Amino acid sequence: MSKPTVAFAADHAGFELKNLLRDELKGQGYPVVDLGTLSAESVDYPDFGRALGEAVSRGDAQFGVAVCGSGIGISIAANRIPGCRAALVHDSLSARLSRQHNDANVIALGARLIGVDTAKDCLKVFLETPFEGGRHARRVAKLGESAQ
Repeated sequence: MSKPTVAFAADHAGFELKNLLRDELKGQGYPVVDLGTLSAESVDYPDFGRALGEAVSRGDAQFGVAVCGSGIGISIAANRIPGCRAALVHDSLSARLSRQHNDANVIALGARLIGVDTAKDCLKVFLETPFEGGRHARRVAKLGESAQ
């Protein structure tokens, strides 16, 4: 079974965590796309959140990883793109539920708020958890309606 392509994007505050998670997935055989930023120099998170949301929405990647200082700003930016469902998570339970119930296709992490081991665990759970569908599918469809 082939692994899904995962796109990564971060601002300067999330640069190091993005690179660490990207390299971790690459080492596990995941195809990855790095949308930047490519240094710790100050940049604007909306630019990277938008790029990630667009890449996932277009199908360039099946999943995305968004990282900024808190995870809040970049997730807001990604969620402005129709077809992108970014979930800010802080632990493996929120990562699992974002997939099971919300069919999230982007995980957002706050580099200043989450430890490296927790971030790795969140990403692993996120990628391994399927969407349950059923009653949740109706609700997720309504998310798409509100984005139009």
